[in-house]
Amino acid sequence: MRQTRMRQTKLTNSPVLMSLISILLLGLSACGQESEQNAIREAVAMEHGDECHLCGMLIGNFPGPKGELYLKTEETVKKFCSTRDLFSFLLDPEYRKQVKEIYVHDMAKSPWQAPLDSHFIDARQAWYVVGSSQTGAMGKTLASFGEREDAEAFAAEFGGQVYPFGQLSLAML
Repeated sequence: MRQTRMRQTKLTNSPVLMSLISILLLGLSACGQESEQNAIREAVAMEHGDECHLCGMLIGNFPGPKGELYLKTEETVKKFCSTRDLFSFLLDPEYRKQVKEIYVHDMAKSPWQAPLDSHFIDARQAWYVVGSSQTGAMGKTLASFGEREDAEAFAAEFGGQVYPFGQLSLAML
């Protein structure tokens, strides 16, 4: 019995064991940090007095879909008064690879004059109508929809062409 205790004491005081424990703890800590970095941040409500990140205009003063995005390197949301301003920022080569989450209003579920923050959708999954007669904060804007059929119905009524997220370009704006 005495020999077993001595072995246990030697084992727990072993530099090798302590190093292994340290490596294990560092690995677990890194996993937690990686999970935090990969966490998806949700869209937030547009508050009265919020200003557009691109042009500085008051967001709530204008009709049409709005947008928000998070950069990979920042925790604060960037809000935009229109999808046109959102895409002007997003498609700029300086920022294109820095963006993590992007949200736009689903205009099939929200009134054009005052989009509801409860109807934000992932912008990468949305469909867009470019060139419609409907205007937003900066004049012509991109109408955003969660379903292609809704975008096509909007385009049939107000004009424009339907595009998925990946086909949008600065030239279209």
